[in-house]
Amino acid sequence: MSEVYTEAAGIGVSWLDTAGPVLVWVIVLSFIFVECALIIGLFLPGDSLLFAAGVVLAQHGSDLNAWLLSAAALLVAILGNQVGYYIGRSTGSKLIARRGGKVLNRHNLDRARAFLDRKGFFAIVAARWIPWIRTLAPLIAGTARMDPRRFALATALGGLLWVPTLVLLGYYGAGLLDELPWVKTVALWVSIAFFVVGTAYGVIRYRQEMRRPAEEAEESTT
Repeated sequence: MSEVYTEAAGIGVSWLDTAGPVLVWVIVLSFIFVECALIIGLFLPGDSLLFAAGVVLAQHGSDLNAWLLSAAALLVAILGNQVGYYIGRSTGSKLIARRGGKVLNRHNLDRARAFLDRKGFFAIVAARWIPWIRTLAPLIAGTARMDPRRFALATALGGLLWVPTLVLLGYYGAGLLDELPWVKTVALWVSIAFFVVGTAYGVIRYRQEMRRPAEEAEESTT
């Protein structure tokens, strides 16, 4: 793995150059599953992560790695949405709207439900490309008792259009820049910056959302 990635990630240890590909797989598969299955996924940078993974894998010059990661991330994305669907089916809308925060609230829940009502099957397919709806869609589909086979087909199709597109765009896009190494370096830095900033923003927003009910409860008792 390139020294640029090592330095940008802020991990100054030599073993990362050898263990890097494994680390990329663990991060990508874990984050994609969480984003597609759980509420905290609202705050994870799935799009930029997939693209960044493709750029990083391009440093190894192995097409097989990029295609295998695309396939594995696709399966994880589909599995994550299935988990989200059955969470929504078993727990209902309270899981999504009970906190009343700026993101996790009844208004956003109603917006996502209206989007699904208008577009149906294709809403699930398109939801892969809309960050906050990508997480809420399977939960709402489960809550609304959408036909599980129809949902499974839609989420598989959406995942097929989403995951490989971003990973391979990053991989082959970086590969086309061999003639311009400085542009590749810039692209790598930008991809990593999107990942780091997006993740940090997500953690901050998640902590704010989790504190909000406690703060409101304290205000109501004073």
